[in-house]
Amino acid sequence: QVQLVESGGGLVQAGGSLRLSCAASGRTFSIATMAWFRQVPGQEREFVAASSWRYGPTYYADSVKGRFTISRDNARKTEYLQMNGLKPEDTAVYYCAASTKTDCCAMTGYEYWGQGTQVTVSS
Repeated sequence: QVQLVESGGGLVQAGGSLRLSCAASGRTFSIATMAWFRQVPGQEREFVAASSWRYGPTYYADSVKGRFTISRDNARKTEYLQMNGLKPEDTAVYYCAASTKTDCCAMTGYEYWGQGTQVTVSS
């Protein structure tokens, strides 16, 4: 089992920045990829970014490319999502996820999920 705990959400004005953190514990050696997804009430959860721990590449949704950066601290087993140039349409609950199998972007490939953290961007 892998446990994920997110932090770092909050309220920010458009154009501002936030950094989300996701601390992994448990069987972290089994993690192949960690990712961030987001969800707006009434809509499907959507892919934001992923970082393959096992193979190296990073992936981003087109909507966040150039503004968001995914990174990790291997020693702390923590994944980060640096969000710059935030827009009101980035407002959502952001979820951290871990997969032992996939290296990218389909929600169904992720077995472990954090509790979610709210990000609200005001205009």
